[in-house]
Amino acid sequence: MTHYDFTIGGNAGKNRDVFYIPRVLILMFLVHSGFCSMNFSTSGQSSALFYGKPLLDKGDLSSLMVEGIDRFLMQETIRVKNARADLWQYDFSSSGAFNASISFQRDFLSRRLGVVDERLAPELEVLTGSRLQKLSVETEACFISAVRWSVIDGFWAEGLLMQPKGDVTARAVFIPDADVLPEVLAGLMKTGIAGEDAARRLAETGWEIIIPVMISRDADFSGSKVAERFTNQPHREWIYRQGYEVGRHVIGYELQKVFAAVDWLISRNKQEGKNTKIGVAGYGEGGLLALFAAALDQRISSTLVSGYFNAREQLWSEPIYRNVFGLLKYFGDAELAVMAWPRTLVVEYSIIPEVSGPPVIKEGRSGGAAPGKLTTPDLASVQNEFNRAKALVPVDKSHLTLVSPVGESAVPRPFSNYAIMEFARGLDIDKTGKFAGLLSPLSPGEWTDVTKRQERAVKDMERHIQRILDLCELTRDKDFWQTLSGDTAEQRPVKDAHRERFREILGSLPDPSVPADPHSRLIRKTEKWTGYEITLDVWPEVFAWGILLVPNDIRKGEKRPVIVCQHGLEGLPMHVITTDEEEEGFRHYQGFASRLADKGYVVFAPHNPYRGGDKFRLLQRKANPLGLSLFSFITGQHQRIVEWLGQQSFVDPSRIGFYGLSYGGKTAMRVPALVEGYALSVCSADFNEWVRKNASTDYPFTYMFTGEYEMPEWDLGHTFNYAEMAGLIAPRPFMVERGHYDGVGTDEWVAYEFARVRRHYNILGLNKSCRIEYFNGPHMINGIGTFEFIDEHMTGKQDIEKQGY
Repeated sequence: MTHYDFTIGGNAGKNRDVFYIPRVLILMFLVHSGFCSMNFSTSGQSSALFYGKPLLDKGDLSSLMVEGIDRFLMQETIRVKNARADLWQYDFSSSGAFNASISFQRDFLSRRLGVVDERLAPELEVLTGSRLQKLSVETEACFISAVRWSVIDGFWAEGLLMQPKGDVTARAVFIPDADVLPEVLAGLMKTGIAGEDAARRLAETGWEIIIPVMISRDADFSGSKVAERFTNQPHREWIYRQGYEVGRHVIGYELQKVFAAVDWLISRNKQEGKNTKIGVAGYGEGGLLALFAAALDQRISSTLVSGYFNAREQLWSEPIYRNVFGLLKYFGDAELAVMAWPRTLVVEYSIIPEVSGPPVIKEGRSGGAAPGKLTTPDLASVQNEFNRAKALVPVDKSHLTLVSPVGESAVPRPFSNYAIMEFARGLDIDKTGKFAGLLSPLSPGEWTDVTKRQERAVKDMERHIQRILDLCELTRDKDFWQTLSGDTAEQRPVKDAHRERFREILGSLPDPSVPADPHSRLIRKTEKWTGYEITLDVWPEVFAWGILLVPNDIRKGEKRPVIVCQHGLEGLPMHVITTDEEEEGFRHYQGFASRLADKGYVVFAPHNPYRGGDKFRLLQRKANPLGLSLFSFITGQHQRIVEWLGQQSFVDPSRIGFYGLSYGGKTAMRVPALVEGYALSVCSADFNEWVRKNASTDYPFTYMFTGEYEMPEWDLGHTFNYAEMAGLIAPRPFMVERGHYDGVGTDEWVAYEFARVRRHYNILGLNKSCRIEYFNGPHMINGIGTFEFIDEHMTGKQDIEKQGY
């Protein structure tokens, strides 16, 4: 490719200007055609840049960026599915060999579902009513009691225990859908709900059964009286959001209930000196739990999964409380089914509980619940996933059965007789006996208040998570801060290991894999700088985009420092540049990018893809099951930006700093911690006790009450809060800018978290490299102490009057 350097204006003279204009047009055509690239100088003494091909796209580059990442994720979802087989080495020679061959996957799944807390010794209590009478019902063939049983420290499960009057022939846990009461499966309520009386039919024939209460999809208890905030998030999402941040999951808590019930049933076997087999059956959300339980718990001899089994590549479109970080890397439903081998697993194709979206927003509640739907899949889709599972198991060793109707329509209800018979065979029972009719509905006052019971279930889970939230910093202290000793050089290899761990926490992608192929166009020229819009390719379908401001007085051979100025949520690059008080963005950003360019810095204002409401939030939904996040892409985009900036003749690659506000402040914590090409980072209007900001239910300004459902990051609570991220930025200079009236947090939270950062820098002897500025203002750029800090560390100058801190 031919390269041209070209001058416009300066001291060339009028005639020379006239002479050269046609040549510019010719060269522009050649560049657009790919035959050459060119550098334009806007004066005789500057080296402003017009590099690569002209940027001619007139579309919304913000939307195009989101659409490109979306395509990348959809392609990656298929790639991950196709590559999954290489991550498994099944050994079907024996049960012991098989369990050893999948031990890594089983451990991985347990941790990603939050099944990590040690369960208590089995203990079950029959509940009493207001008159201290046991809440039990006796039928001709069994007893049905309202019970609770121990699960983990500080957390009990509630539900029903069904005990036959004769000998026990089987023991099982029946898991209803989230919106089905245990009393329905027990035949105590005639409602017409799918699966009605299924457990009762078995209890009448000798089965001892436990039915847990499920966290429902209602929103009655999603909120906080302390914070005086209430939302329309389904209970399951309410628990999911706070648990996700500290490595817990509503699925994991529900599984712990099931496993604790199995513990108790096994203790019954020991008491009786029997070896009665134990099964687990579930429908809808209960079917999800049954499948995971079969994959994880070898004590379960037979499993019935009804109204759940399907391909999971559309997991992102389901309710968010089903989101499991990194699930699809190893597991589809087929792989989970295989993990039950050699124990029986029955899949029943049935109509699933339909979910059209979150609950309607009632008076006194805010919105913010994530979108998500559940619809009955096509039979062909279920059969394809089931066949994929069967193909993974030797033909003569299959443990799988699919129960499906003749034709294309689903069976009218789950737990059909045929499915129950197949399930029972896995427990060595050939028949289920004669089923009794329904009991009469219970009268009010004879039974536990099911509304209060649901409230206890939700709030007990919430209290357990909030307790973990209080304690998780102890784990961070042990696993991060206590590993750091010595000077900066001695800490370097330890921090490198932590950096890789942090990269995996956010979701690691390979380094940018395609040429940058820069495109540019001139968009603005002022007395002091010239602005160019730039695009750079990162990965297939993924590009970086931003606005480059180049001071007009850069002389040939001079290398200037760069400040990357990052916008916040729903922002655009121009928002950080505009100095027009009437334009969108000025109120928050105060034209800080232009002000820095006016001071002589090269400035790059990139676009981060957190714009477009649900359109960009769905990127997080699509990324998470792959073990990725939005910041997986943002980090790669910034890798490319720093790389490209460092290649420019007028840039000093050792002096590229970062300054971001709000969501840009989130970027200031994460990206410089991973992209070491950033020599400095300033976090404005975001530094916080971040983990608590995401998961606390006691404060009205946390993300528990807002529509930013993409905010929780898996188990950040036990790994990297903002202090630890800043620890990875050290020894590079780091500063926080905080307005007293910024509603993203409180001064106390900011000071508490920042104290850890300041201590770390002080211990390293870097007192001047760490600073915080409080100012009397709201959620905005102040640009006083931060500008002084940037001058001091990027130029060695202190030409801004020092402010008091």
